[in-house]
Amino acid sequence: MSSGASNSESGLRHQLGAGQMTMVAVGGSIGTGLLLGTVALALGELASTHPAAGSFGVYGDLYLNDYAGFISRAGYWLAIAVSIGAEMVAAATYMQLWFPSVPAIAWVLIFSAFLLSINLLSVLAFGRFEFWFAMIKVAVIAAFILLGATLLLTGRAQPQYTAHGGFFPLGAAAPLLAITFAIYTFGGVEFVAVTSGESTSATEVARAVRMTFLTLTFLYLGAIIILVGIMPWNHAGVTESPFVTVFRSVKVPGAAHIMNFVVLTAALSGANAALYISSRMLFSLARTGWAPSALGRLNTKGSPTLALLVSSYGIIVALVLERWAASNAFVYILRGAFFGMMLSWIISLAAHISFRRRLTPDQAAAIPAQSPLKGWGSIIGLIVVLAAVGKTWYDSRVNLISGVSFMVGLTVLYFLLRPAASRKTSRS
Repeated sequence: MSSGASNSESGLRHQLGAGQMTMVAVGGSIGTGLLLGTVALALGELASTHPAAGSFGVYGDLYLNDYAGFISRAGYWLAIAVSIGAEMVAAATYMQLWFPSVPAIAWVLIFSAFLLSINLLSVLAFGRFEFWFAMIKVAVIAAFILLGATLLLTGRAQPQYTAHGGFFPLGAAAPLLAITFAIYTFGGVEFVAVTSGESTSATEVARAVRMTFLTLTFLYLGAIIILVGIMPWNHAGVTESPFVTVFRSVKVPGAAHIMNFVVLTAALSGANAALYISSRMLFSLARTGWAPSALGRLNTKGSPTLALLVSSYGIIVALVLERWAASNAFVYILRGAFFGMMLSWIISLAAHISFRRRLTPDQAAAIPAQSPLKGWGSIIGLIVVLAAVGKTWYDSRVNLISGVSFMVGLTVLYFLLRPAASRKTSRS
């Protein structure tokens, strides 16, 4: 089941191990949400079979059509690049606690230069840096789970599971209303597929998928169980972070400063991972003819320098919108970005269904990271994701306008760029 992806992306350095790939995915997800199992398992099978920086764009090309491949790549690049700016603005805001007199834009410039320098180094240096940055978040969440469990089991905290109206205070159907928010928070899981393009081997991709699944399952299920037990549902987020509440209750000195450091590293880690991912997605677009060929060039260390610099546009966009645009402009941009991320899931799940249908029994048995759900998991996952996107469009006019505008824009770009891409493909 080989593809031309490895040829079109030649030059990338295969230096990322399973642990580093896992932390890039975990780093992209932590601070935002839980793991959507069907997406992770589908990406695991596809990424271990077709390791490529273009990931779901490559899967769309191979198992659907070039339109699916383009909109998933381009939509995801636009979405993730914008998120870089949002994370940088957040990081600058966190610094105000310690340095209130320093302008936020100064921190954005400092952090931007720092992260760009990290990404311009070899992918091995990036992987090591992101591994330890993400590890800070993992350690804090694990500590939160252990401390919270201790408080609940020893009686120092009164369990809140059935307080204030019972386990379903607003009715059994009310949790469905949270699905649209939860779907957005799952973003980052797909990072493991993009990093497969620079993995040391298909075996490492398979290990990374399993490690990502287990790590996020433990961290998020554990954190949610503790959170619901410690914090009354009608007080969560009203006065302070539940993490600060738990650390303060066990008399951890400087709990607020510790958590400020953690959310700062979370923002920088998220921006760092997003910068890497978006640069590889633009690199893949260039190598397949959908973007200027200069964006597909690599420096001597195997990093796509120009693609990296162009992908950092989200930092400028975020600053301009926050400072000078109307208050709701940023909202529309971020909602459009949300739909761009969802496109990558929709294309991946649809491609995985087609992928599974084409496999012979021997080919299925040879997949390095096999999904126990096979193709059925992706069918169910695709229905859920489409329903969630439809629900956001039905509930919110902003989501509807942003999503439809985003899709129309990508479609126009597809027809404008298609001739150039076709000529390049025919020459290669």
